[in-house]
Amino acid sequence: MKCISYQNVRFLLRQCAHRSFLGPGKELHAVLTTSGLTKVPRSYLSNKLFQFYAASGDMTTARKLFDEIPLLEKDNVDWTTLLSSFSRYGFLVDSMKLFVDMTRKRVEIDDVSVVCLFGVCSKLEDLGFGVQGHGFALKMGLLTSVKVCNALMDMYGKCGFVGEVKRIFDVLEEKSVVSWTVVMDTVVKWEGLERGREVFDKMPERNAVAWTVMVAGYLGAGFTGEALELLAEMVFKCGHDLNFVSLCSMLSACAQSGNLVIGRWVHVYALKKAMIMEEEESYDPVMVGTALVDMYAKCGNIDSSIKVFRLMRKRNVVTWNAMFSGLAMHGKGRMVIDMFPEMVREVKPDELTFTAVLSACSHSGMVGEGWRFFHSLRFYGLEPKVDHYACMVDLLGRTGRIEEAETLVRKMPVPPNEVVLGSLLGSCSVHGKLEIAERVKRELVQMSPDNMGYQILVSNMYAAEGRSDVVDGLRGSMRNQGLKKIPGMSSIHLNGSIYRFSSGDRSHPRTKEIYLKLNEVIERIRSAGYVPGVSGLISPSEGDLEDNEQALSCHSEKLAVCFGLLETNPRTPLYVFKNLRICRDCHSAMKIVSKIYDREIIIRDRNRFHQFKGGSCSCSDYW
Repeated sequence: MKCISYQNVRFLLRQCAHRSFLGPGKELHAVLTTSGLTKVPRSYLSNKLFQFYAASGDMTTARKLFDEIPLLEKDNVDWTTLLSSFSRYGFLVDSMKLFVDMTRKRVEIDDVSVVCLFGVCSKLEDLGFGVQGHGFALKMGLLTSVKVCNALMDMYGKCGFVGEVKRIFDVLEEKSVVSWTVVMDTVVKWEGLERGREVFDKMPERNAVAWTVMVAGYLGAGFTGEALELLAEMVFKCGHDLNFVSLCSMLSACAQSGNLVIGRWVHVYALKKAMIMEEEESYDPVMVGTALVDMYAKCGNIDSSIKVFRLMRKRNVVTWNAMFSGLAMHGKGRMVIDMFPEMVREVKPDELTFTAVLSACSHSGMVGEGWRFFHSLRFYGLEPKVDHYACMVDLLGRTGRIEEAETLVRKMPVPPNEVVLGSLLGSCSVHGKLEIAERVKRELVQMSPDNMGYQILVSNMYAAEGRSDVVDGLRGSMRNQGLKKIPGMSSIHLNGSIYRFSSGDRSHPRTKEIYLKLNEVIERIRSAGYVPGVSGLISPSEGDLEDNEQALSCHSEKLAVCFGLLETNPRTPLYVFKNLRICRDCHSAMKIVSKIYDREIIIRDRNRFHQFKGGSCSCSDYW
């Protein structure tokens, strides 16, 4: 080791950084610093080690080594390396502070540094800091760089300033394909898919990112046919391969829209291209695998999600969090608890890990396990955050321990937010705790005066007790305030298309057949013991009060399932996605439907998945 050369040091550390070999890199660091080197100056060694740790994502060590390098020996590349690494690995505030420090120390700011700054502002949607950066770039004459202008447009676009994006674009002398793509992405997000397609069609050339933005837009809007058509044109006609960023973007769009058809197509494509993509320096198999785990879980296929997870050769904390969150949504809390020790042996859990674990305990009614994990946060060097308290309040509330849940809320070290109090109010409605509900409702109305769901929930509780005078007063007050309820919508994916239904919907061309099927279903489940829950209570945000049996029978998820029964072969699983929480009446009805018609019915509501099979639900009635 005494004869080690500059070239060897650089080569070994670069290899470790490129292959994410943090462990071997640390071992090399130990050897280099304890071996009595004679041919490698200490300043050179510190610089190369700093660059290794920054590239590997160990930002604590990277910052320590960076600070140890004398100011006069740090060049623009060192500062920019730390700046970009902070941004890449999620240390966004640190990145902004470092940029300010660079300006104070009169470090030369180039276009790379400014692009990095605007990228951070985009991620944080920090318009104020971004505008200051705009002024700085203008003052320094950096707006002649098309890369800087693209990053600036992206920042304004992420913050919703479409006009500013178009203004910068119009004055650009050189408009790259990235410039066009940033404008198109902004227009799709803020002005709609149709206007975005107009920009897309005007583009003189399109790269894979531009195609991906458009395909993801169609996916998000539920236009499966258009998305598949565009995807096929992109890959087979125009010859654009999907890189790992495009794959992850499309998988994310599939996860949000519940589009399992295209999600599977992307998975097959990724498998076929895996060997080629692994040769790319930027390819991240962990990110793609994590996106697949998340997509399958959110599309209702938790078994495929688990299979992908188990086949991954390498996993990080984000992968584990995605797996735990998926299992929690599907009511598999016990599996999460059993897998946690395995995770700890592999990676260190973070705050999101415990949110997912506590959510799993809540959805499975495991109070003892929930308290154990809540109290173990500090053992892992973490402080309980409001999300962790929200999970515990939800867990206690679901299991009927309302007073204990309220006590926890009042003892929180930070003021409870709307999620915490909304969860407590929902539990009060289920367990008939009207006095506590009134107290919580008053706080929620102060936080969100335009949300009529909280008042409707309490009015339902009064209605269940026969207090019609109070109910009339509450509803009259809501009408006077002009509050509007959020309509419940349910979607079902069939034959490559998405069909949407609202409560009492009669807009479908086959409405007559659907309602005939609905009457048949209601008659059969009545014979099996179903009793319409006309006094059933709804969730705080649904705001969809049904006053009679007819209205209950026409809920959007019932219509979607009936259409699915008409359109699919016997024993075919049905996947339904609802924007709000499934009501108790529909939940009871679906359990019986799954048994009578021998169907697996998977409904993803606002909070979680319900897998109805053989007369029972995966949530075990904890939802």
